[in-house]
Amino acid sequence: MKLATYKDGSRDGQLVVVSRDLSTAHYATGIAHHLQQVLDDWNFLSPQLQDLYVTLNQGKARHAFPFDPALCMAPLPRAYQWADGSAYINHVELVRLARGSEVPANYYTEPLMYQGGSDDFLGPRDDVVCVSEDHGIDFEAEVAVVTADVPMGATPEQALDGIRLVMIANDVSLRHLIPDELAKNFGFLQSKPATAFGPVAVTLDELGDAWQGGKLHLTLQSAWNGRTVGMCEAGEEMTFHFGQLIAHLCKTRNVRAGSIIGSGTVSNRATEVNGKKEWSKGYSCIAEKRAIETIQDGQPATDYMKFGDTIRIEMKGRDGQSVFGAIEQKIVPLAR
Repeated sequence: MKLATYKDGSRDGQLVVVSRDLSTAHYATGIAHHLQQVLDDWNFLSPQLQDLYVTLNQGKARHAFPFDPALCMAPLPRAYQWADGSAYINHVELVRLARGSEVPANYYTEPLMYQGGSDDFLGPRDDVVCVSEDHGIDFEAEVAVVTADVPMGATPEQALDGIRLVMIANDVSLRHLIPDELAKNFGFLQSKPATAFGPVAVTLDELGDAWQGGKLHLTLQSAWNGRTVGMCEAGEEMTFHFGQLIAHLCKTRNVRAGSIIGSGTVSNRATEVNGKKEWSKGYSCIAEKRAIETIQDGQPATDYMKFGDTIRIEMKGRDGQSVFGAIEQKIVPLAR
């Protein structure tokens, strides 16, 4: 099934069930007001939502209405936890190579992960508000999952059983703030503003055979100012699957229902064409494009985002239909 959260003036919005083709929706008020309620009592509430979903897809839901992504908050507008990984080692290799440093050996055996802010997510059409263009504004197109309770010490295979929903994300980064923060050896803070999520969260059964081994084998599309810059395959080059990411997170602590775990920037390797490397599938963040330019030409040529720029992130199924709806955002200055 597909679930979204409509804006209603409250912090947590109103849960709605959305049809498979994203054309219609129905309030879930009689079952649950918020998505977190469903995650807390999944075995009891999700079958009721599934029944409503079936009725909606059959065109028999009496109070259905046209679905409008512009009215959506993030599916889970605030979460108990947002932990973002870096599951695509190619992204790490490119960024490291561009600055002349090697990738540590344990990066290939243990995921990178940081704890992000989860109290203020953005909806799929919300503006990205930034203090200054000088901060190096960048988008990051990602896949994310929402979990049930996952106990401390769970194996990757056990962790996979704890995945309830899948989403797409724009994990905004302020690149020029990152070096000073990392130099303090205490992780990201100001360089990671609010993350945006696509209009709907989707259960695994909706993904069919595109979901295999804890990876989503579909193409993540990124369009910057209306120009397609990324058509990256999310599954085939994911170094650590979502079960491994969740197991890494819960190695020494429990992971509770409503936790969101991100894949990190979806990234694909170059291919050899006439002895020359080409990144034909593009990029899911500008930092990676700049790294490629540095490797090839000695310096980056692509600047980061400016006020007024737009970013669109979407993933389509093998039938050509949008799976999660699209993230469509504009970069705007903070009103003083």
